[in-house]
Amino acid sequence: MFSKEEYIARREKLRQSVGTGLILFLGNDEVGSNFKDNVYPFRQDSSFIYFFGIQAPGLNAIIDVDGNEEIIFGDDLSIDDIVFSGPTTPLKERANMVGVANVMASDKLSDYLGGLKTNTEIHYLPPYRPEHILKLSSLLGSLPSEIEKGASTQLIKGVVKLRSIKSEEEVLEIEKAVNTTVEMQYKAMELAKPGITEADLFGAVKQIALANGNNTSFPTIMTVNGQILHNHYRKNILKTGDMVLCDCGAEGYSNYAGDLTRTFPVDEKFTDRQKRIYDIVYSAYRAAVDKLAPGCLFLDVHLAACQKIVEGLIDLGIMKGSASEAIAEGAHTLFFQCGLGHMLGLDVHDMENLGEQYVGYTDDLKQRTDFGFKSLRLGRMLEEGMVLTVEPGIYFIPELIALRKRAHKFEAFVDYGKLEDYMDLGGIRIEDDFLITAKGSRLLGNRLPSTSDEIEQFRITKQRI
Repeated sequence: MFSKEEYIARREKLRQSVGTGLILFLGNDEVGSNFKDNVYPFRQDSSFIYFFGIQAPGLNAIIDVDGNEEIIFGDDLSIDDIVFSGPTTPLKERANMVGVANVMASDKLSDYLGGLKTNTEIHYLPPYRPEHILKLSSLLGSLPSEIEKGASTQLIKGVVKLRSIKSEEEVLEIEKAVNTTVEMQYKAMELAKPGITEADLFGAVKQIALANGNNTSFPTIMTVNGQILHNHYRKNILKTGDMVLCDCGAEGYSNYAGDLTRTFPVDEKFTDRQKRIYDIVYSAYRAAVDKLAPGCLFLDVHLAACQKIVEGLIDLGIMKGSASEAIAEGAHTLFFQCGLGHMLGLDVHDMENLGEQYVGYTDDLKQRTDFGFKSLRLGRMLEEGMVLTVEPGIYFIPELIALRKRAHKFEAFVDYGKLEDYMDLGGIRIEDDFLITAKGSRLLGNRLPSTSDEIEQFRITKQRI
């Protein structure tokens, strides 16, 4: 939790941005996994955290812009709750800690909204949980099917504007999460060896996240099949010649996230084929990082990484022709199908529930819908104070390659015969987290081995101890 003054200032800036009406924030509730009292780990809504800071279920809040009033709605624990869960600080005290003087019981929210003037505009964010849709439907007297389209664009833009730029205190919290994530990556690289399972590594890195914060910031991707971008199968046994792609992140006690990826050999060294592809990915990573600066379009950073990937694949003979023409035709998407990066903060894909167009783009710069670009979550101009990931990769997806080959696509740019030599290679990704600074960018957290030589040296050292 930050200072009371910080939360007050955030809400005041939001009030000025929205201008008029009433802003309604829904906090998250506990959700049963298989029966009511056996709940999933509680996670508060990120925007509720940002503006009200209280990590507890069953809370909602309003900011009455016109009436200059702020209220948190919620209930203190009953004696039955205390018997099972223990006592907590009264809600009134917690509200005072974030600068909110007024607290009302949960069941008063409906009465409060019902007493508003009929022409009062109620602003709310897009719901991402089914129970929020039903709650808003009940509170606003609208059909559930109407709720999502009623979300306030003005509020979304106001929240995005504030949450996109991180304060020094926020950067410190993100960096704590990143450093825990660094420990997770080191542990995976240290333990990997033939004969163990992906699940063995998964459990080891999750333990570090739990010991140093709330949890992982997303389900860890720990796989020998890195060509499957979000692979959560963990039963494969590591064997000689495999690579492990570890994409993981810690969520700190403050709920800020880290997100790092490394790809490393199960053996002490990469094979020659693996190292050649890894080095191309690293060259794309370096090209992207070198371009990070205020005023630069992240779309251009993405394209710079694509250029390096295509140039490297041309040097290997997998691709051919002009690199720039290949990218213009989309031929690079045969190997780099996803976006270069995304915002990072209270969410690992920061504010993604508010809509990628609002978070990563602008009214003038629209998110593309074609394959390979529709997954680019961030394209807008970079600003000092933004925190984002850079994560280029090369992925040999047999099903995609076969589909494009049958359709005779990209034959001017791809040597499908030469490509056969790499069909079983899998996928390689390198990912780090960066703060945009006044003059460029700063790598967040302690540095991990990044080049193929650095990774091999770490693996050799750990395997021979």
